[in-house]
Amino acid sequence: MNYNVRAIAYIRNDRSEAIDDNWDDVVSTVELAQDVPDEALHGLADFSHVEVVFFADWAEDVPPGPWHRRPRGNQEWPDIGVFAQRNKDRPNRILLTTVAIDSIGGRSFTARGLDGVDGTPVLDIKPVFRWSVPRGDLRVAAWSEALGENYF
Repeated sequence: MNYNVRAIAYIRNDRSEAIDDNWDDVVSTVELAQDVPDEALHGLADFSHVEVVFFADWAEDVPPGPWHRRPRGNQEWPDIGVFAQRNKDRPNRILLTTVAIDSIGGRSFTARGLDGVDGTPVLDIKPVFRWSVPRGDLRVAAWSEALGENYF
């Protein structure tokens, strides 16, 4: 079964490769596609954060790649399934990042920490509501804490 999606915006920044770390050093502009009207961003200034859903057209296809691996190939970390990781090489290359909005213009907004390279197509933008974030304590794998130390 095929599903059709389209880019509603594009990520613009100075990063041309999906380097794993220091994404907070990258300022990205999310710029609406030409066929999306300006009004699509109206009201977004009332929110501090958005979830950006994007298509990693620069990532590898999985499958046929591995359904499990050691995160970043680190032999000290466990061999785990693709669904227990947030890596870019996903079965459908769909990624999600929550970012704080720095500024909003007529057809765009800027943010730090959006881990998509320049030209990446954006599939959706969703405001973060106070009730839409996780409630209670988070339980995470110990290796994931080490992985995230320099990510942002």
